[in-house]
Formats: sequence, C-alpha cells, structure tokens
Amino acid sequence: MAKKQATFEDKLMELEGLVRKMESGSLPLSEALDAYEAGMKLSRQLTEELSAAEKRMLELSDGRTVPMEDAP
Repeated sequence: MAKKQATFEDKLMELEGLVRKMESGSLPLSEALDAYEAGMKLSRQLTEELSAAEKRMLELSDGRTVPMEDAP
C-alpha cells in the first residue's frame, strides 16, 4: 500500500510537536539535534507550500492583492 502523503496541517502539527519536545529541555543532545534537523526540514517544506499557495492565489486573482478585511 502506498504511503499517504502528509498534508500541510500534518506537517505543521509534527513541527509543533518537535518544538514542544525541544522546549521541554528533556531531550539528550543527540535527540535534540535530530529534532532540530527534522524541524528545519519541515519548516522549509511548509514555507515552500505557503509560497506555492500564495503564487496560485495571485494567479487566480490576476495578480491583484485583496486586503484581508475586504476578502469575502
């Protein structure tokens, strides 16, 4: 069976969990470094997804930006 691809929300929850673990101060150094590395990877993925979504939104709106207070 093919592995289900993680959604943006799944990745965000995973990143938040890693941050909580690191902030707890209970991880040994090697595990903290692994968590940091995984968190940075997730952060890059999330940033790329947000950038792609923003680009698509601009394409759909013909490049016009709509202030949040005016959005439907």
